[in-house]
Amino acid sequence: MDMTLEVILLPVSDVDRAKEFYRDKVGFHVDLDGEVMEGVRIVQLTPPGSGCSIALVDGLQVPTGTPQPGTYHGMQLCVTDAKAAYEELTSRGLEVTEPQQFAPQDGATFMYFKDPDGNGWAIQEYRRRETEPLHQVLAKLKA
Repeated sequence: MDMTLEVILLPVSDVDRAKEFYRDKVGFHVDLDGEVMEGVRIVQLTPPGSGCSIALVDGLQVPTGTPQPGTYHGMQLCVTDAKAAYEELTSRGLEVTEPQQFAPQDGATFMYFKDPDGNGWAIQEYRRRETEPLHQVLAKLKA
């Protein structure tokens, strides 16, 4: 049985403010913004090239518990060039740390940012993804 991680509910205190932040400063694409059932608004955004989205919700009761804004940390984006990503993100006004290389191998360079509620993200440079996109690697493993 295949299972894919496609949507993460991200707790925020102001859906409109978070939508603007992720769209305008981080560069996510707005896939959906609307009332999906009475009293429940969902804004779904996807990072460019990603198969997983975030969903900002207002009015949704989550059966397993409702996460609090600012409590999510460790979400991670991957880019093929950290310096280029840093330049692009800072030009949009995102406050992101400068790339920091922890070891010489590919995958060991990171930078970090928080959204307006304090949810924390890492951005990892993984140069290998330029020639081996994740979906191709997974397809080869499955075959």
